[in-house]
Amino acid sequence: MTTCVVVRKDDQIAIAADSLVTFGDTRLSHAYETNEKIVEINGSYLSLSGSTAHFPVMKKLLADMDDECRLGSRDEVFDTFTRVHQILKDKYFLNVKEEEDDPYESSQITTLIANPHGIFGVYSYREVFSFDRFWAIGSGKCFALGAMYAAYERESCAHAIAEIGVHAGAEFDKNSALPCRTISFPMKR
Repeated sequence: MTTCVVVRKDDQIAIAADSLVTFGDTRLSHAYETNEKIVEINGSYLSLSGSTAHFPVMKKLLADMDDECRLGSRDEVFDTFTRVHQILKDKYFLNVKEEEDDPYESSQITTLIANPHGIFGVYSYREVFSFDRFWAIGSGKCFALGAMYAAYERESCAHAIAEIGVHAGAEFDKNSALPCRTISFPMKR
């Protein structure tokens, strides 16, 4: 799994992620592969949680969407990920079933998005959230959320808060590990 976080504080935004990949009981650390968990698409940064198969698929799919990949608002993220879901089914053979009584087909992906317009989360049924302060996904999310909550008021910048979150996930979650990659930038006014 992973620890991925997004943070918004004052006029700064940050996204950060750990670098460990796991296959069952096997750990593939940064020493053996780059394990970049943050990708840049059209001025937005995305990080995913779930199967490692999602990373190359989503990177290619979103890049191929060109101008149709719009992630600047909650509504744009929803529209884009609705199109993404259909492409995942048609082109990449996504298995859409989780539980028998699911209300919608699942995209099987949890994503965090950071760009100059804000920080967003997308869940498997295309639920989109626009966060005001911070959020985390992955197996280390509870540790990250607690650490970022404790640090948010005392730290002055989003970059530092994001790193605190990922470091907490890496410290306590068996499926997360350093190094941490953090990207920060100013928010658009």
